[in-house]
Amino acid sequence: YKQGERRMTKLATYSRSGAIATIVMDDGKANVMSLAMLNALHAAFDEAERDKVVPILKARVKHFSGGFDLSLFAKGSAEDQYLMLKAGAELALRILSFPTPVVAACPGNAYPIGAVLIISSDHRIAADGNYRIGMNEVAIGLTVPRFAIEIARQRLTPAYFSRVVMTAEMFGPAEAVTAGFFDRVVPADALE
Repeated sequence: YKQGERRMTKLATYSRSGAIATIVMDDGKANVMSLAMLNALHAAFDEAERDKVVPILKARVKHFSGGFDLSLFAKGSAEDQYLMLKAGAELALRILSFPTPVVAACPGNAYPIGAVLIISSDHRIAADGNYRIGMNEVAIGLTVPRFAIEIARQRLTPAYFSRVVMTAEMFGPAEAVTAGFFDRVVPADALE
């Protein structure tokens, strides 16, 4: 794509400016990681890889991500649940191994898979604000996926690892820096 050209999908927007690309999630709500959202994100990262740019992953709304689609866990088939988890794990692995650095810019709440995508990124910036980040699976009766545990083990500080994975503790932006979710917090109006 030519510089500055935008490519839209229903759930993710990809745009490029020079050596930087922006991937913006926007489902109009909490950016739930449904299979459709995950596929849209994979397509956007395909674009970034083809363009050989540094992608910035962010969200247009006040939520970075509300996590996996819980309605699929409640009512979906085992195959659909598997496909969603697999697409999430593959996206985290893709971000971890992306050929250029990946930046995550978090404007608000980031629940399990959203938090995992952030800690999979190379540079992580949080907007200051009254919101939470964490991996709250055990608090809602789910098992933390193995891939998420291993990424957390590598990226979070040892003192916080158990608090995050085993007790589902959630953190505000400042303490999330100490925990290892973010590299730094900036004023909300400076996130861009």
